[in-house]
Amino acid sequence: MPEKQVIERARKDAAEGKSPSTQAGEFVREEIEHVREGKHGARSTKQAIAIGLSKARRAGVELPPPGAGSSRRTRRKAAQDSETARHRGRHRTSRRRSRSTSRALRREGRSAASHEALSKQASSSARTRGAPARSAAARKAARTKGARKRSAAAKKAARTRRSRRK
Repeated sequence: MPEKQVIERARKDAAEGKSPSTQAGEFVREEIEHVREGKHGARSTKQAIAIGLSKARRAGVELPPPGAGSSRRTRRKAAQDSETARHRGRHRTSRRRSRSTSRALRREGRSAASHEALSKQASSSARTRGAPARSAAARKAARTKGARKRSAAAKKAARTRRSRRK
């Protein structure tokens, strides 16, 4: 069950007209925090993200199921989560299943939520989208960053270039 603040933040995003993936980001962030806090683990960063997206769908975020690149099972489960949200909790997971899922996740590692793992996941995800999409994302990031942060980023980039030249 997602925390109240997470649902509130997602609702606020929706009210501001932000995209469903931005709204779902709140749930993914919460899931990553859970793994970092040690509430449970995850086998991979992808799994942690998938759990967050599933929670978002169940909470009513209008997130479409993944495209044809993913497995049929994943698409079906995603559609099921969205359906659950429409019928407002008609289905409750049995206590035994819920507990066994929690126990299984507790046995998994915590490194899936490390900065390194998240960075790697973001890079590999961006690679599949192609250069124009990456370029557009970078342009948008630069636009929304603000003068002070842009300046700091430029200084950091210059330092990095200098250190790599040596």
